[in-house]
Amino acid sequence: MLENFREFEAGPDPFGDIWKVRLAWLQTAIAIRHSDSVDVKFFLSNGREQIERIVAIPHPDLLALSRELDRPLTDAWVMKLAALHLKHMIESGEDFEKTLVTVAPDQLRRHARMLEAAAARR
Repeated sequence: MLENFREFEAGPDPFGDIWKVRLAWLQTAIAIRHSDSVDVKFFLSNGREQIERIVAIPHPDLLALSRELDRPLTDAWVMKLAALHLKHMIESGEDFEKTLVTVAPDQLRRHARMLEAAAARR
């Protein structure tokens, strides 16, 4: 499990690269894209290139998951969910070529379970 969700390394990707990841920002997307989601932007570097990726998490899915797990919906939780999804994208290659990726509800639930399991081990 990631120790620091704001700055971390992920990989290797399918080509063997390790990516340094840094959180840029988290904001609601209504103002910027007219989307009912929370967008989390990251900057990534593998030493040869620098790219950005935005993980969009639909707000209704966050609210439903928050109620289901009986946990507060916080910026920190959303950032951690997004970071885990980006880590999955890097290591699997899934959707990694896309600058903006929307997390599906089942993926969101999987990431939340990972966070809960890590918290229970502490």
